[in-house]
Amino acid sequence: MDFSRLDAFLTRQVAEGLLPGYVALVARGGEVVYHGVGGYLDPVKGLPMQEDALFRVYSMTKPWVSALALTFVEEGGLSLLDPVERYLPVFAGVKVGREVGEEVVLEPLRRPLTVYDLLRHTAGFTYGVFFRSPVKRLYLEAGVDRFDLSREAFLERLAALPLRFQPGEAFEYGLSTDVLGHLLEALTGKSLAELLAKRVFAPLGMRDSGFLAQDLSRLARPFLQDPETGRSIRLIPVEAEPPRYAGGLGGVSTALDYLQFLEALRTGRGLLHPRLCRLMTQDHLGPLYEAGLRRGLEYTPGPGYGFGLGVAVRLGHGGLAPGSPGDFYWWGFAGTYFLVDPALELSALLFTQAPNLLSLLEPEKALHSRLGQRLGLAFRTLVYGALS
Repeated sequence: MDFSRLDAFLTRQVAEGLLPGYVALVARGGEVVYHGVGGYLDPVKGLPMQEDALFRVYSMTKPWVSALALTFVEEGGLSLLDPVERYLPVFAGVKVGREVGEEVVLEPLRRPLTVYDLLRHTAGFTYGVFFRSPVKRLYLEAGVDRFDLSREAFLERLAALPLRFQPGEAFEYGLSTDVLGHLLEALTGKSLAELLAKRVFAPLGMRDSGFLAQDLSRLARPFLQDPETGRSIRLIPVEAEPPRYAGGLGGVSTALDYLQFLEALRTGRGLLHPRLCRLMTQDHLGPLYEAGLRRGLEYTPGPGYGFGLGVAVRLGHGGLAPGSPGDFYWWGFAGTYFLVDPALELSALLFTQAPNLLSLLEPEKALHSRLGQRLGLAFRTLVYGALS
């Protein structure tokens, strides 16, 4: 295996001022075959990157919470068909907001909103910050994407908003995993932080993962400004207890910690029964993928990818970079990315902090971005190119 091209690519991104620093890992059959560390832990102070650096993983918190939910399913304490309102009664009266031009017309649910919908992002919850639509505008106005809301305020504001689609009607990436995390809190009477620590992190030896950066001297810092857009970069605070445990974006981890989680999903050992791991990492969208393509790529997890229960799953066709049918991946808003290819016994991840986000925040300019969402594609391509 020759990782020289991957090394050169990552080194170049730092030299050109596109990445502050990075930690990259590639494992085959559970053995680390590449461990790249470069750039700066703190680009302002000039502190070099550390292999045990702590990163805000944003949406890579979602697979943790999804796997956590499946531990309760495995024990029989939760069903995928359970209605959300059984545990969170505030959602009993939720409506769907059918978008007619710029208007939002409310209509009742055709069937209950379920745990299964939350896991595969077919609940109808959305994000206000990505792309534009009349319902998304309501989310922005209500401020539900904000990190500084209490659990109670978040749930009350969200429950007062309409879903963008009927449950099960479409893949719509959004706040579903946040709701799932709070549902698990209601189910158990314990905080999401406690549940993850006991049922996910401790069994896998993930000592540096959670909702807090326990050692601030190891916390990776972003640039002050985005190198392409010039926007000021402000990431979620992880130095103190958050106002709520946001299962969709609040996590902190190291590359080595997160690799333990990926290997548990790949092998079916240490966390869930192998059959439950397989259930989590196989496609659950079916025909909704093709329907999403007809609406536009924002309604899919990516070209050639369906969605499992918390991760994107490669279908038997398409894709913008190498892979195998059944491989799965996900990424985080501030520059973290992973892929797992069970057929090749491959797990790989790239942790950096706040590369260019132009292709998310301004999708109409994505083709002109030097990095943006291309970072994950380049990393994946170079990983596969290094394999013998």
